[in-house]
Order: sequence, then C-alpha cells, then structure tokens
Amino acid sequence: MIPDVIIRKAVASEVETLADIGYVAWERDLRPFLSGQAASKEIERRRLSHAVHDLLDRTIVAEVNGVAVGWCARQRHRPYISYLFVTPLLQNNGIGSLLLRRVESMLELEGADRVQLDTLADNVRAVSFYQHQGYQIMALKRAGPPGRDPETGVRLEKRLAPFRGRVSDTE
Repeated sequence: MIPDVIIRKAVASEVETLADIGYVAWERDLRPFLSGQAASKEIERRRLSHAVHDLLDRTIVAEVNGVAVGWCARQRHRPYISYLFVTPLLQNNGIGSLLLRRVESMLELEGADRVQLDTLADNVRAVSFYQHQGYQIMALKRAGPPGRDPETGVRLEKRLAPFRGRVSDTE
C-alpha cells in the first residue's frame, strides 16, 4: 500500500523529472512493441522533454512523499489525453486511475462530453487498463512514418457525465 498521493499542477522546474518518468515507463511498457526510429531511445527522450515543456500548463502530477511519481497531460482545444505515465515501481497502485479521473473531471468542467486517447494496440496492459476505466475502443489505426513498418494504434473514447451523488452528512 502506498502512502497518500497528492495531485497538483506541474511546474517548470520539474520538466526533466517528468520526462524521465515518461521515458522509464516508455522504455519498459512501450518500446518492446516498437521498431525503427520509433524505438530510438534518444529520440523518445527528446520528444518527451519537448512534450512536457509544451503541455506544462495542461499537465498534472501525482506526488508521493514530495516526489513526483506520475503525470498526465491533455491537449489544448480538444478533449484528448496525450500522455499518462506512472513510474514502473508504483504502477498498479491506483495512481494512473487517480490521474485519469482528475483529468476527466477537468475536461468535463470545461464542457467536454467525451474524452479520447490513443495507445498501441499491442500494449494489451494499457488497453485493458483504459477499458477498465470505462473507455471503449473506437478504431484501430496505423501509426508511424510512411515507408516504415507502421505500428497499430488504438483510439479509445469515454463519455463523460456530471457527478451525481449525495452530499455527506458529515460535512
């Protein structure tokens, strides 16, 4: 069991830390399904660093004992989750679910009625995780540069609904 998790906005001073979390998770969970340039460690490290920097204002962080252990980023101007990473040592402890639910709530409050994301079709663990969170497979698609062996990606979507529930008497 992990201690309390704090979900907060990302800050500029941790761009490289978040990119490192993404890189370690990518290397373990995604790289085995990739080939060619898509599997290049150097390219992926640079890509993640740029992505965190570009989406910093749209990124939330999971923190345990003052240390960032995961993050989730969403696109601007559309209800699309670009990245969700949890450090491999703490995966399967609910941190990814917590990050995902928080971003879904943010999108809903901005007026979105659904959210989409993509992952590799071969990454059965990730596809299963998202389906368990209420996402449905919408389409399979070929990804990657033309002329190279493309990877098959899967687009998933979840309908968002306003919170419905009772107010606790203890408040």
